[in-house]
Amino acid sequence: MSTTRPPLASQADIDAFIDAVWLEDGLSANTLAAYRRDLTGFARWLEDPQAYAREMADRHGDAAGEHALPVGPAKPLCDAQKADIEAWFAFRHEETRATTANRRLAALRRFFAWALREHRSQRDPCLTLVAAKQPPRLPKTLSEQQVDALLRAPDATQPRGLRDRAMLETLYATGLRVSELVGVRALDVSLNEGVVRVVLGKGGKDRLVPLGAEAAHWIDLYSKTARPELAAGRQSDALFITGRAEAMSRQAFWQLVKKYALLADIHAPLSPHVLRHAFATHLLNHGADLRVVQMLLGHADISTTQIYTHVARERLKALHAAHHPRG
Repeated sequence: MSTTRPPLASQADIDAFIDAVWLEDGLSANTLAAYRRDLTGFARWLEDPQAYAREMADRHGDAAGEHALPVGPAKPLCDAQKADIEAWFAFRHEETRATTANRRLAALRRFFAWALREHRSQRDPCLTLVAAKQPPRLPKTLSEQQVDALLRAPDATQPRGLRDRAMLETLYATGLRVSELVGVRALDVSLNEGVVRVVLGKGGKDRLVPLGAEAAHWIDLYSKTARPELAAGRQSDALFITGRAEAMSRQAFWQLVKKYALLADIHAPLSPHVLRHAFATHLLNHGADLRVVQMLLGHADISTTQIYTHVARERLKALHAAHHPRG
């Protein structure tokens, strides 16, 4: 039978932290709710482990008596030590996936970094804690047929449609991050050499990325016809501009990608980053060297690129199963 829980002594600290990260980063409501839920759970554990164990037993059907619970006075969240966090994680271990444990640890790390900065804590108990191992999350991608349908979705007879076609072609041809794509300046593109210069990409490094003939064709067509019409005499350094001659924002481009995905009859969840994943996966499917893909993507560590080999391998296995007589 549930009972009314007592007020949380650390509630003011949690509220102040949530307000701070919302103001700093504009985090989504779901992320803020997850932070609040994780911090509240740990704070309740610190105040009364026995009551917390009973609550978890009611919720999950666990036998709380099987767990060795800490005994001692209630402790405010800001006074937590490494051993307190380890005890809470050990208590929740059986019903917690690695991804959930790492999310909780991320919330605690962020909270204590803030608490130290605000002089609410004297130490960071998370400094030497290690995240749980979890299997690599395979990036979502599209088939080559789906990409072709997506690229053809904009109406290239209209200035905005031609701009969007050029942006999609560039994204798929280069594997740029969306922030890099919308940041491309007209002077960063050399159609004669067939390359785009990515200025200060992730990690603060510039790189040259080949465009390919198709993307170069659409950029050239857009630059000569649609871009001057959109600019209407106004000056802009950005290559891809809006009707106000301003650089396209990441959020606006994301909305365009979703619109064209529906027109292309692609109903799976889609974001601009999926085209970056498709770029890498399709290169590997066609025999590209992993180191080359690493350089094109601008990955500092090849282990980041290696996850795409798993996607390519799964694609090959699916093709084998579908077409081999003994698949």
